[in-house]
Amino acid sequence: MQPTPGFSIGRDPHSVRQRVVALEKLLERSFTIPGTRQTVGLDALIGLVPVGGDVIAAAMGLYMVWEARNIGMSRGAMVRMVGNVGFDWLLGLIPGVGDVADFFYRSNSRNLKIIKRHLDKHHPATATIDS
Repeated sequence: MQPTPGFSIGRDPHSVRQRVVALEKLLERSFTIPGTRQTVGLDALIGLVPVGGDVIAAAMGLYMVWEARNIGMSRGAMVRMVGNVGFDWLLGLIPGVGDVADFFYRSNSRNLKIIKRHLDKHHPATATIDS
């Protein structure tokens, strides 16, 4: 079976960057709310399922931390990333508040910035031009 063009399953920094960018888009910016420019993703949608949805969203967010480990990020950066996911998870446990918080506190977008900062500094060849 051939991998999807432009998508690699390797553990190299370029492949990791592609995966975390795709995951962040899926979790935070998959859909545009009709009539607005506000985007939501799978994180907000599955977060509507009480408790279980927030656990699944947190697990998906922790995958980004796993990828950060694969590229040798510092423990401090990974602790910040886990804190972002944990805070998002705790907010999600509060009925109503957690659903609204998904629009304003995007832990996966925050974590993507942390990973990109590391990659840009330590693996500049992985940088891409965002459109």
